[in-house]
Amino acid sequence: MNLEQDVQSGRRSGLSQLQFVHNSLPEIDLAEVDCGLRFLGRPLQAPILISSMTGGTPEARRINRALAEAAQQHGVALGLGSQRAALETPALAGTFQVRDLAPDILLLANLGAVQLNYGYEVSHCRRAVEMIGADALILHLNALQEALQPEGDTRFSGLLRRIEAVCHALEVPVIAKEVGWGISAETARRLVNVGVAAIDVAGAGGTSWSQVEMHRARDGHQRQLAAAFREWGLPTADAVQQVRQALPEIPLIASGGLRGGLDIAKCLALGADLGGIAGPFLRNAAVSVEAVSAALRLATAEVRTAMFATGCRNLADLRRVGLVLRP
Repeated sequence: MNLEQDVQSGRRSGLSQLQFVHNSLPEIDLAEVDCGLRFLGRPLQAPILISSMTGGTPEARRINRALAEAAQQHGVALGLGSQRAALETPALAGTFQVRDLAPDILLLANLGAVQLNYGYEVSHCRRAVEMIGADALILHLNALQEALQPEGDTRFSGLLRRIEAVCHALEVPVIAKEVGWGISAETARRLVNVGVAAIDVAGAGGTSWSQVEMHRARDGHQRQLAAAFREWGLPTADAVQQVRQALPEIPLIASGGLRGGLDIAKCLALGADLGGIAGPFLRNAAVSVEAVSAALRLATAEVRTAMFATGCRNLADLRRVGLVLRP
């Protein structure tokens, strides 16, 4: 669907309105610029996450393996799509299994948090992690998406308590992630207070799952309902700033409408630790490993060049650089 239809959010991420103040005399050499970091205890060569996208089909297996091979080459993180299908149909597990191609990367498992209200327990989360040899588990939050599906899983009452149980019992860190409408400071605070180790704001500005559901809708009522929410959500730039201000120490991922390394650099200046990109890498993975690798090489070069042109030797320096609104 994401490769075939226009499923962009009607909202902007807010990143295009921001720009760096150019430093004409950076007083560093480009060769000195280091964009490496550690995230959740794992080393990364660049602050890039290939965001969760797909799984459960033969085509998804090819895409995931292309993404993983390129992630290994460039030392970046990879999040897989929801593994619910593979938990319910074990024969599909192979569409997610990429560790043989990427033994060293930060690899993130993924389940819908609401499934904890539909019979899933800590054991299901553990199986998802073990299935792929993951370093952490994403629990994604998609309340609006479920509400726009005729038979969506909409029982979200009491979910925070169940997320807490997973955080306390699971052997790996838990990341809470939206799917494209943003996590506010207040929601992030509630999640961190029950044990969530990192937040992916996944703000508005990229793929809109209301648009995806509009294209999937089988009748006019459902299409109109989904279409009404095209401009819903908290823009990524706003979500990053809100969460960082509220939670200065929490590991923070910015995603939602990022298009390349310059957008990642802007998000890091706003307070994020990693920038997640989904759609552009998905389109490249449908072509080849080499296409993904080229996209990662360019994104990393954009981050390093932005750091150089603002006088930043490392990512800590970049977080102290100001951004200004475009006129």
